[in-house]
Formats: sequence, structure tokens, C-alpha cells
Amino acid sequence: MGATEKFTDAFIRNLQSTGKVTDYREKGSDGFGVRVMPSGTKKFFYVYNMDGKRRFLNLGTYKDLEHKGGITLADANKKLINAKSKVQDRIDPLLEKIATKADRKRTPFVADFVDEFIKVYAKEHNRGWKEIERALKSEIVPRWGKRKLTDIKRRDLIIVLDEIKERGSPVMANRVLAYTRKMFSWAIDRAVLDVHPFLRMKKPCKEDVRERSLNKAEIKTFWHNLDDCKMSDQIKRALKLILVTAQRPGEVIGMHRDEIDGDWWEIPSVRSKNKLVHRVFLTVTAKQLIGEANGYIFESPLHRADSQDSPPNPGKPYEVRTMTHDIKQNLPHTPASNVIDRLKILHFTPHDLRRTAVGLMAEARVELEHRERVLNHKKGKLDGTYNKYEYADEKQAALEILERILTHIISDIEEPFTVSDTDKKQQKLEAWERDLVERERRLDSIVGTNGKC
Repeated sequence: MGATEKFTDAFIRNLQSTGKVTDYREKGSDGFGVRVMPSGTKKFFYVYNMDGKRRFLNLGTYKDLEHKGGITLADANKKLINAKSKVQDRIDPLLEKIATKADRKRTPFVADFVDEFIKVYAKEHNRGWKEIERALKSEIVPRWGKRKLTDIKRRDLIIVLDEIKERGSPVMANRVLAYTRKMFSWAIDRAVLDVHPFLRMKKPCKEDVRERSLNKAEIKTFWHNLDDCKMSDQIKRALKLILVTAQRPGEVIGMHRDEIDGDWWEIPSVRSKNKLVHRVFLTVTAKQLIGEANGYIFESPLHRADSQDSPPNPGKPYEVRTMTHDIKQNLPHTPASNVIDRLKILHFTPHDLRRTAVGLMAEARVELEHRERVLNHKKGKLDGTYNKYEYADEKQAALEILERILTHIISDIEEPFTVSDTDKKQQKLEAWERDLVERERRLDSIVGTNGKC
């Protein structure tokens, strides 16, 4: 291995294979050289000593007609300066390179990590994990699936979001940002990433807060025209049940016979949004809409229960997006829509029916707290900790009032039903008396028979 004058592009370009591995060292460069392989490939290298041991660091392949992805002499000099700086700081660049390569090998591909994220995190922490899975696998995996997670940059997601916006789906663009950002946050928790590429990234589109609720004329039209719509009987009944019970679409469509006990429907904590068991009074209309079916009340025909399977197949209910899709198939939702307008009202979503029910109860002067208990909105910290009263009578009264209002609307009875001031005072008095009895009962249980707290 002989030393030559300072390297130039012309010198390196003219180096020829000798039929064996031949090294050329740059004079005065302290370890910088070029290795010419028998094939003619040229590789830059840096030879140095670390802890008494000789190290050989490959800086990269020389860029020529055969190796267009290689590096230039200028690139090699930059790498050389960086490596020498590390050696001076007692950092071994060769071991660092080996460790980086090993880390990259362990880094998952995006497609594989999406599966891991859904299975380990989303299914355990998010009731809407199916929507998250659908969005990631339809928008992210086709674009990034074969790339390493560590290769994804901020610009990559900006391009994806722009493409989603341009096809007319601004809300989906916001959702994809939220889901992808959460997945990469989880990647940091799992020690897959050190830096979050999407930190503090703003929503690509502004979303207007939905305030849509059906007026009384629309409620009547919806109720009667729904029967003529092209959708399954289960979806029709589920949409009406959302309006009758004021519950969340996902909780209604997933209703199971085991959750129903007489006049009450108990939504388990695993299905409720706030992870708390929620009891809903079932009016006569609600029970008629539920019917006598066993298993899932709104079972999907694609996933029917089969007790003969091993293990038995419990079946699956329809999903919320099926309700949303069926509404769009019977009600134009954009000026360009070509579907037949069978519902004959302005476009709405399943959740708008819940909002409509709340508005009707408010108009009837049902107490705000009682409406909140019907809706199963999360209570404040103090109330959630100390107030264990279930408000069963109040919830029943509120939903019976809602049923009477809907009956009047649907049946063309014009006399509105409201809770009079006298009735409200009586409700407050009865609630106060029940609360007092409950407090006395708790005090007796705390004091006990020995008279000590």
C-alpha cells in the first residue's frame, strides 16, 4: 500500500483494477485512502487506532457510471472529517456505524408497526380502533408500508394530508394526522423512535363544530320516510333507537340481548365512551324497536352467530359507518350526489339524532343534570368521586318525556309536552328526599353497632 499525492477526482477516476485488492493512501492524510477491488469498484476508507487496536472504516463507494448511488471525493472528505472528530473525542466511528446498522435492522417496517399498534395499543385503549385501523391501512400503509419507521419525515405526512384534502376529504385528513401522530408517539414509548417527526403539527383543515339537529317537521319526515329507504330493517330500527334513547350510535348499534334486563339496558364499561357502566331506561317505543332477537340486536348478516362452530361464533353487530353509509345512499349529502332522495330532509349523521333528542328534552325543560345523566356524560372529579346516586327515576322520567314528545310529533299532535314549574319543584323535592335517605343509610353503615367511626 503506497502513499500518493493529494487525491483528485481525475486520479481516482483513472485508477484501474490490478486483479487483486489494492489500497492507495493519500499522503499526509493520516489514514485516508481508496481501495480498488478486483471488479474495479473503488471504496473510500479511513484507517485509525482506537484503544490500541487498528480500525478500518468504510466511508462509501466512489460514484461513477457503474455506481451512480455512490459518493464523490468531496463527500468522502466530509465523512473523513466527521470520523476524525469522533476519534479525537474517544468515540469509535466504526462501532457507532455497526450499532446504527443493527438498530436499523431492528427497526420495523411501517406496515408491521401499524399491525402492532392496533393489536397492542388501539384495541385496548380506544373503542373506535376499527376506524383507526381502517384509516391507517387505507391511507398510510399503501404509501409507507415498505419503508422503515425511522425513515418517515414530517414532509412525508404533509404530502399524504395534501392528497387527502385534494380529493375532497378534509375531515379524513385531520383524522389521519391524529391517528398517525398517536402511533408515532407510541413508537417513542416503545423505544422504536427517539424523535417525534410530527410533534406540534397542526390540523390541515379547520373543522366546524357540528350543530345539526332535526326540527320537528324533519323528525316526522325522517320517521315515516325511513321505512321506504333502501337499507336493512336493523339499520332503520337502530337509527330510530338512537333518537328514542339519546344514546351514542356506537353503543346502540352494538346492543346485545345480555345487556337488557326488563325495562333497563345496561351498557357495560367496555363499550361506554367514559368507561363507566351506564343504565338506560327503555320506553315502550324503545322495546318495540329492539324486538325479540337474541344475541346482537342489530347483527350484521356478514357475521351471523353460529352455535355449531367450534368454538361457537357469537356473531358481530353492524358498525356505525354502515349507518352513515346507508344514510348517504338515501339522502344526497353533496350537490354532486346522484342518489335518490328518499328521506326528503337535509343531510344528517347518526350522532345528529342523539343531539336532536337532547334538544327535545331541553325544550321540555328537563333538568340539565338529568339530561347529562341520560347522556352518560363524564361527571366532574368531585361529583364522580362522592356522588354515587344512580338517578334511575330521573333518567326514566326524562326518557318517558322524550317518548311523549316524539309520539306527539310523529302522530301530528300539536300540543307540546313540557315539564311545568310545579312538576320541576316536585322532582327536586323528591330527589332531595332520596338523597337524604341515602346519606342517612351511609352514615349508619359507617358508624356500625359499636358507635365508632
